[in-house]
Amino acid sequence: MAADMAPSLGWLSAVSAVLAGVFSLHMLQRLVFPYLWRDLRFLLKVVRYGVRLELFGLTRSVRTVLDRFVEQAQRIPDKPFVLHDGATHTYRDVEQRSNRFAHVFLERLRLRKGDCVAVLMNNEPDFLCVWFGLAKVGCSVAFLNTNIKSKSLLHCFHCCGARTLVVGSDLVDSLDGILSSLQEDNIQVWVMQSHSERTNVHTLLDQLDEASTQPVPAELRSTSSLKTPTLYIFTSGTTGLPKAAVITHLQSLKAAAGFWAFGASEDDVIYIPLPLYHSAASLIGVGGTIELGATCVLKKKFSASQFWTDCRKHGVTIFQYIGELCRYLCNQPKTELDQVHKVRMGVGNGLRQDVWREFQSRFGDIKMCEVYGSTEGNLCFMNHIGRIGTVGRSNFFYKVLFKYDLVKYDMVKDEPVKDERGFCQRVKNGETGLLLSKVSAISPFFGYAGSKQLTEKKLMRNVFVKGDAYFNTGDLMAEDQEGFICFRDRVGDTFRWKGENVATTEVTEVLGLVDFIQEVNVYGMEVPGHEGRAGMAALIIRPGLTFDGDKLFECASRDLPAYARPLFIRLQEVMEMTSTFKQQKFQLVQSGFNPSTISDPLYVLDYQQKSYVPLTDHIYQSVVSGERKL
Repeated sequence: MAADMAPSLGWLSAVSAVLAGVFSLHMLQRLVFPYLWRDLRFLLKVVRYGVRLELFGLTRSVRTVLDRFVEQAQRIPDKPFVLHDGATHTYRDVEQRSNRFAHVFLERLRLRKGDCVAVLMNNEPDFLCVWFGLAKVGCSVAFLNTNIKSKSLLHCFHCCGARTLVVGSDLVDSLDGILSSLQEDNIQVWVMQSHSERTNVHTLLDQLDEASTQPVPAELRSTSSLKTPTLYIFTSGTTGLPKAAVITHLQSLKAAAGFWAFGASEDDVIYIPLPLYHSAASLIGVGGTIELGATCVLKKKFSASQFWTDCRKHGVTIFQYIGELCRYLCNQPKTELDQVHKVRMGVGNGLRQDVWREFQSRFGDIKMCEVYGSTEGNLCFMNHIGRIGTVGRSNFFYKVLFKYDLVKYDMVKDEPVKDERGFCQRVKNGETGLLLSKVSAISPFFGYAGSKQLTEKKLMRNVFVKGDAYFNTGDLMAEDQEGFICFRDRVGDTFRWKGENVATTEVTEVLGLVDFIQEVNVYGMEVPGHEGRAGMAALIIRPGLTFDGDKLFECASRDLPAYARPLFIRLQEVMEMTSTFKQQKFQLVQSGFNPSTISDPLYVLDYQQKSYVPLTDHIYQSVVSGERKL
């Protein structure tokens, strides 16, 4: 009997040892590599999608975002695609109306495959119908920022080569000062109206009634390369004018997979309160909705007071955000309905840690999925773990596929630190460095339309070895021991305010036209309780002239969008320069805007008085405490 039990006990002992070993390995993995399986699952999902895109290139049977929309319109024609201003637009509705636009574009506007058309419209369903209609006839589309003014607007046409402009009915008046210039440049202007009193524009909506809802030939929109440009999205340029980032089908398809990568499905309802001329709303928001076959709620303009009411009304489950948006929501009066909603996920960027915690504490356990990446950039981080305060997550597997580095940066000299051989130096884990992304076949950089110089300026060459090339993000980041990546600061001539990028040189050029100003140095200033950086300008006044706050206000209001207008002014006797004769910004940023610690005269933008008025201690305290709205 004892002899018979021996083998059984030995077998049980062996099994126990194996189980103990497995358990020990599992515990060791959780201790040393706690995110291993979640990282692998997420990465495999992303890689699988990437392989599918690569197969498109090999077979030359490229399926674009538009092709995916046409498929969805055939598969789920009666499903709501866009909810806007109380109206429901199904996939069939948008498909047929975009077909009507396509026929008008072909037959009336005489557009042809390869033409570029600029679109100046606010968020509305017809933005999508015009966009898709143009894409169906093979045109590339340039999304114009509705805030830009005359000089910048004209520049946008020149750099992307657009010869036609489609304007929303509510934005026609914004063209009053430049219509003659557009005509001189032989740019035809079509407005989203049925009739117009203006003789120098064409009306578009009256052309739709007789247009067919049948599809135009599919070969018009077909392409054999993922690298074919399909959109131009404008970003703030360090040249003082917007830059047209080239958006290829490859970039559009990658962005459209964002929601899916975070676990969204066709049952989700996605709230899009961001402007469609930005890549977040158009590429990730609308493109992501199409990829899933989901429904989106398109808001003309974000409203903090209407946000949760909209979410409850439409059963929203996912919303897009920028950090400032979440702060506005947290600043709303508390109600008993704060956690009465179906929202489970937010996707966006720029969310501060304190706002993140307050948002989740107040509105419920909503998973906030931070995404890092610029419109034209070749690198993307996604915080799929949900760690508060981080913009993304990296690991060994990610670094094998996507080469990026954080290098030492000298904030005073405003340039990367080089070693004795002239190469950049990597920072250690936890240290802040400039984020560079290697340009390769997997991570290409398509640059900007109309300017090889601007494209080249965004690249850094010979970074670690002779001949290499990296995309310069212009962002200072830090990566901790666990691979979580945090945004620290923005360098160079751009800062972010009110969810928009502000090019300091554009502001400098505008202010430099004021007669009493001799020299201008514009920079971003951190303000307690606010996302991003508020604009501040250090000025030198021309000899014999005096500062005129009324005149400066008039210039800024007339020629700059609201987000780009300097909120603070500092008068100086001498403008500090770096050793390479660049304007010194670092010391100015460090010194802040407190009138009790700065001897230079300070002024603040005052919309009520329509002037720049002296920044007193009382006003300063009201700004810092949040009493004074900026």
